[in-house]
Amino acid sequence: LPAPRWPVECEVIQETIKHIEWVPPEPEPFCPPMGLEQALDTFSEEQGTVVYHSCPVLQGSRFTCARVGGAPGPLSSPAAPLTSPQDTTLLFESRFESGNLQKVIKVGPYEYVLTLRPDLYTAKHTQWFYFRVQNTRREPLYRFTITNMAKPRSLYGQGLRPLLYSQQDAQSHGIGWRRVGTNVRYYRGSAGEPPEFRLSWTVRFPHDGDTCFFAACYPYTYSDLQRYLRALVADPVRSRYCAVRALCRSLAGNTVYLLTITGPGSTAGKRVVVVSARVHPGESGGSWAMRGFLNFLLSAHTEAQLLRRLFIFKVVPMLNPDGVVVGNSRCSLAGRDPNRAYRTALPGSFPGVWHLRAMVQRMLAEREVVLYCDFHGHSRKNNVFMYGCDAGGNSAGTRLRQRVFPLMLSKNAPDKFSFASCKFQVQKSKEGTGRVSMWRLGVSHSYTLEVAFSGSTLGGRSSHFSVEDLESLGRLLCDTLLDFCDPAPAKLQQCLVEADSLLQEQMGRELGSGGSWSDVSPSELESSTSGSDSSVSNG
Repeated sequence: LPAPRWPVECEVIQETIKHIEWVPPEPEPFCPPMGLEQALDTFSEEQGTVVYHSCPVLQGSRFTCARVGGAPGPLSSPAAPLTSPQDTTLLFESRFESGNLQKVIKVGPYEYVLTLRPDLYTAKHTQWFYFRVQNTRREPLYRFTITNMAKPRSLYGQGLRPLLYSQQDAQSHGIGWRRVGTNVRYYRGSAGEPPEFRLSWTVRFPHDGDTCFFAACYPYTYSDLQRYLRALVADPVRSRYCAVRALCRSLAGNTVYLLTITGPGSTAGKRVVVVSARVHPGESGGSWAMRGFLNFLLSAHTEAQLLRRLFIFKVVPMLNPDGVVVGNSRCSLAGRDPNRAYRTALPGSFPGVWHLRAMVQRMLAEREVVLYCDFHGHSRKNNVFMYGCDAGGNSAGTRLRQRVFPLMLSKNAPDKFSFASCKFQVQKSKEGTGRVSMWRLGVSHSYTLEVAFSGSTLGGRSSHFSVEDLESLGRLLCDTLLDFCDPAPAKLQQCLVEADSLLQEQMGRELGSGGSWSDVSPSELESSTSGSDSSVSNG
């Protein structure tokens, strides 16, 4: 499999960055939420010393060409050199896959102010972060402040903590990514327009002289996907019922992979399930859920064999590989959000989106597509939930069936999935999303699966998701698909009755005893839900 291709403006270090996988022995609790605070002053270079500055791609520029290894020629030195063995300055780096640190100012002996690189060829979309620090000291309490987060609300204000990876702990103790940080705060930092927000935390490093990484969520790079697919293709058992092909090439020339998974023998009469992930590159939890989905579907488990016998699965595990490679939060190299481009996408601008939509159109001409599910991450709501499609105007039965799959999933994953957080309104601003586009094409059950960057508040939990939690979502989705398509209708009928009762109860609180929920538009229906925030969905 070819090495990742980068825009020629991007410098890339030669080291291979790999992390071990590890699940903490106990769930990692949320930290106590800190009160909001306003910035007392502005950080500037005059207040401190620039210790890292990776030259940004100029705003207003456009993607032109790409090559393996990024920029040709010798690398620059963005990190300030240490002046002596006693110099305690941290050495920063992020010129590797999915890294996105632009600038660091040292404003105190152990305090650093960080600026993230916006999505390439844009001036915004700063949310994801992933960078390396070296020359650590074990005793001091360090403080890090990211000054240019884009969103006014964040789970960092509700107990989410950053991730730390210690190379020494990985090598000596088999410990991988873990949640760290005290005094985690998320607050408005500038009065200008557009406003910027700050994420601040304090931390002690576990070792002197360590190499550590910080990240917003467990990284899953394009190279990680390629390693997974290489092992899959080399497996004589799993490769019998999984074909790996190129759906298309990205703008940079990276392969957008398409997996076709089904059992041996005739495909006559088989229905199709389409699953995709990482249209938004900064939502890496979607890749871990996707890996869990593939691991289960390609296993020898009896239910996996049944799924392969019943369905043809079309899986695109990474729709936006270029964005993943360069460390974007939301956009492709077109400088726009691909999940708003399904209605207008041209193959030359958004190849992954265009070819996925075209493939589904071809499938629909030949057979039924029973489900489309696009895996995402969410930065402002805890738990796992779905967005579906209910435009109103349909029969009550049709509108109810939109809600049955998420309701079934909530029963299979009661400690992770929140049916109460699901939304089904089709907003005008979301017409360009994969979920709505596939539904408009004729996929009757089309969903976005949203996985919180944080974790779960359900089933007695108040803790972060581990990689194991994220991967379990893929298996639970498979379980739910079997329940949903079970020829014995008992579970389906039970969920239809329950969904009807929940909706009527919801409207009863709002309308009194008269009227039926089925007479009410989706927007009115969801506005009656306390704490509705469908208007701020990541989508």
